[in-house]
Formats: sequence, C-alpha cells, structure tokens
Amino acid sequence: MDEIRATPFSAGLRRLCIEALQDGEQVIWQGQPDGVACMMMWRLLWWIGFPWLLLTVIAVRNDWINQAAQPLVMLGVAMVAAPLVMLLQDLQTLYLITDRRALILRTAWGRRTISPTPFQAMDADFEILDIGGGAGHLNFASGRSTRSPDTDYTGRYGFRFVRDAPRVRDILAGARAGRMRRLHTRKPAAITGAAARDA
Repeated sequence: MDEIRATPFSAGLRRLCIEALQDGEQVIWQGQPDGVACMMMWRLLWWIGFPWLLLTVIAVRNDWINQAAQPLVMLGVAMVAAPLVMLLQDLQTLYLITDRRALILRTAWGRRTISPTPFQAMDADFEILDIGGGAGHLNFASGRSTRSPDTDYTGRYGFRFVRDAPRVRDILAGARAGRMRRLHTRKPAAITGAAARDA
C-alpha cells in the first residue's frame, strides 16, 4: 500500500478515510496524485504568466495603461499561481481501492468530498493515458460530468496523475475480480493495526 505523504493535510485525509469506509469494507490500495507531475504539466502557464506580469509592470510604469492595469495584473498572477494551486489540491486528495469500490477523497479548500464508484458501475476495460514522468491517468468509468476535477473533457473518470498507473490498474482489476489480498478492514471506531500506520 502506498503511503499518504506527510503534509499538513494528512490528518484530515486520514479522518475522511475512516468516515468514508463502510463497516466491513476492506482497503486493498491507497495512494495520492503525483502533484509534481501535475504541476509540471501546467508549467506552460509560467512561461506565459511571468512575461505577462513583467510586461504589465513595464506598461504601468510607463503610463501605457491605466484602468486596465488591475485586471491584467490579476490575470498574470492567476497564470503563475495555477500550477501551485493544482499541487495544493493534489496534496489534499486520496485515492482508495477497496473490495467493493474505488473512492476519491478530497479535503481541498475546506470542502470534504467523497466520490465512490462501485465495481458494477465501472467500464468493462480500464484505460491508461500516459502523461510521462512515470505518471498517468487511470480511467475506470465513463459518461461522468465534465465538471468534476477527476473527469476529462470526454467524461472519462478515474484517478488522475497516479504513479505507476499500470500497477494500480492491475490492483483495481484484481480487486474487482476478488483476487487481491485485503490489507485492512473498516472498524466502527477507527482503523487499527498496520492500517493505521499506512493510513
């Protein structure tokens, strides 16, 4: 089982994990998005955002723009900040595969969300989109709302920016077929034993 990275958000994710699991539900795998891979995918915005801010500052100092300065600065700041915002969101995200379903848990921006997908609601075949750097998107459902951060523009839904996606796909396929070793079980009060250390 992959470890939850030690961050200021780890405790909140552990608590949400305990709340999300049903009685008797057994966790087979857990992991988090590769936030660095996600941030690097959006780094093009830095190549645009930093020159944009520099040109805006030059234009303001030379009195080339007046009332348009504020929106132009805000747009440049947004482009520079976007990859870092994505990294913070990934640090507040946890993926779970259990003996019943796949879950995406998120505590980002003060909102605690649990997005479950039972095995019977998954596509017959899982799809991997390699994004380079050892990370990829593992899509296991389709026809979802494109407003979800875990869905692409075609409605394919799954774990985004997951490390070693082929291994995770095999774990998910094995769990759906009932072949995977179960690592811990949801207890009424808390996760116990080795599971508490891994969570």
